[in-house]
Amino acid sequence: MGAISATTEKDVDKFVETNIRLTLDLWGWCAANAVRLIYASSAATYGDGSAGFSDEQSPAALGVLRPLNAYGWSKHVVDRRVIDDVARGRATPPQWAGLKFFNVYGPNETHKGFMQSLVSKIFPVVKAGETVTLFKSHDPNYPDGGQQRDFIYVKDCVAVVRWLLRHPETSGLFNVGTGTARSFLDLVRAVCAAVGCTPNIRFIDTPDELRAQYQYFTCADITKLRRAGFDALFYSLEDGVRDCLSK
Repeated sequence: MGAISATTEKDVDKFVETNIRLTLDLWGWCAANAVRLIYASSAATYGDGSAGFSDEQSPAALGVLRPLNAYGWSKHVVDRRVIDDVARGRATPPQWAGLKFFNVYGPNETHKGFMQSLVSKIFPVVKAGETVTLFKSHDPNYPDGGQQRDFIYVKDCVAVVRWLLRHPETSGLFNVGTGTARSFLDLVRAVCAAVGCTPNIRFIDTPDELRAQYQYFTCADITKLRRAGFDALFYSLEDGVRDCLSK
């Protein structure tokens, strides 16, 4: 589950060493020693979403995805190598799962700095009664704050991993999201409701270094996960934020 997760990191060698090479070394060791492997992929592999958000895992389906940054690319390289091994009948771990996590939030994130979730970032701001800053929309199809993400509570991610551990017969690439897209405005309102205050929001331009690779919409297609047998309900955004901030 460990990786360089900074979407703004430009040193591709770091991604190759930490995200790609280390993961594939673990993959090879697990295959050789009959050890199960569950690893973190990412929704960043879907790029701008123009190819959809289906976790169909054929080489052809993966071949059309175009990640927008080096982080997403590094996760995609691993997924494609794993599926190539599977398709060619090479040795694999007895159970394997690549989990394409969408926008995960939860407690104890402050050590991640800039890469912590928006829930973690804005909670102290809201609690102090200060103004929350959100990026303006530079796409006419979305109002300011109307950019949408599939926000998933970390407890739900843990539930998926635990389910996989109980079902060693299940392998594959799986989206891990709620299947519902919500806006950043919805998220700010959920945090404010949990704190008990009125939203106070200011919009700023998206930085140039992020604008070209900015995703305006993500939403997990969880059909495959449900078909595999995972039937637990996910936290709503409001319930997940309330639970998270009560910790």
